Amino acid sequence: MEPTHRTRVKRLHERGAYDLATIEAILDEALICHVGFVHEDQPYVIPTIHARLGDNLYLHGSPASRMLRSIRDQPICVTVTLLDGLVLARSHFHSSMNYRSVVALGTGREVTDPEEKMTAFEAVVEHVARGQWDTARRPTEKELKATSIIAMELSEASAKIRTGDPEDDEEDYELEVWAGVIPVTIGFGSPLDDSRLSPGIEPPTHATSYRR
Repeated sequence: MEPTHRTRVKRLHERGAYDLATIEAILDEALICHVGFVHEDQPYVIPTIHARLGDNLYLHGSPASRMLRSIRDQPICVTVTLLDGLVLARSHFHSSMNYRSVVALGTGREVTDPEEKMTAFEAVVEHVARGQWDTARRPTEKELKATSIIAMELSEASAKIRTGDPEDDEEDYELEVWAGVIPVTIGFGSPLDDSRLSPGIEPPTHATSYRR
């Protein structure tokens, strides 16, 4: 993906990445995105669930959602961040974090076609827990009508990534101060049964072995 003047990374530009595979991988791994938009001259940034299918990023929620109502045919900014480590340097100035992030710009498009809407619904479910779509009940027509889905084409986006050790000033390497990285990982525990679960029903494999 060619960077534009709006998505080209300017601060620490060497950390910028523009290839679609990198951008898609970060979007697919992140469980939550943040959507930036303006409503009645007031900027908002709202966390929500997303899913990517090809060149489209889908956002879903209630038709009463102020965010989803506001971003129909309007410019939006979608961001995700994956935290990989805390970087503790020999100086406070050079302490940082290792991360992978994406900024995507586009225009919200309301999904009205029933087939695309069902496909997007499935994508959101599978984004959260792959294998869940074929395990639970499919949405009814009434439930589909009670769900609003907005699509945004991934045509203008960039990633920014930091990896590795602290980057201290050369003279600071002689300081007797510990420096390094504290890795950050997301862990998932064992599934907990619903309090009203019928006896004898075991959690599916995609729940007992869940991972991103």
